[in-house]
Amino acid sequence: MPVETEIKFRVDDLQELSRRLKDAGFRLQTPRSFESNVLYDTPDRQMRARTEILRIRNYAGRCLLTHKRLPDAGPGEDTHKHRIETETEVADGEALAQVFLSLGLVAAFCYEKWRTEWADGEGHCVVDETPIGDFAELEGEPDWIDRTARRLGIRQGEYITLSYGRLFDQWREERGSPAQDLTFAAVAESNVHR
Repeated sequence: MPVETEIKFRVDDLQELSRRLKDAGFRLQTPRSFESNVLYDTPDRQMRARTEILRIRNYAGRCLLTHKRLPDAGPGEDTHKHRIETETEVADGEALAQVFLSLGLVAAFCYEKWRTEWADGEGHCVVDETPIGDFAELEGEPDWIDRTARRLGIRQGEYITLSYGRLFDQWREERGSPAQDLTFAAVAESNVHR
């Protein structure tokens, strides 16, 4: 099974990053589109404890079912994030969600973002505008990630290997936020009541 390798980094200036991506030979693949994600898990969060996710994503007119888990062997967590990712497009995400609920899974976490996708022929860069800040992800072979990060002016010390769920946990802890989901409405509501 193929192993997905990626890193995230914070973005302070979206327009400047777009300019740097174009200068580095990237081409726009998917214009800025809204994305919503729901992670499903057992009620006692057994999948999260195993560092697995089961996700239904709605993005740019498509619905994707994704399962991610740690590799059985090979690269461990280092400066890059490594996951086995199995993904397929589904016709009806709502029907699939009902199947998950019928099997005893629960909608454990929701998160939203605006995503723009870029590619250079070797790898991908996605730019995510989330309720807790802007991030980009480089996904490809580790050498390509490191080379591309340097071309974009990103130092290895700026690499983030955490998921959006873990970044949200950190954000909530830092702010004492009661928000349970990483959605624009939940974060805005949380900020109002601070």
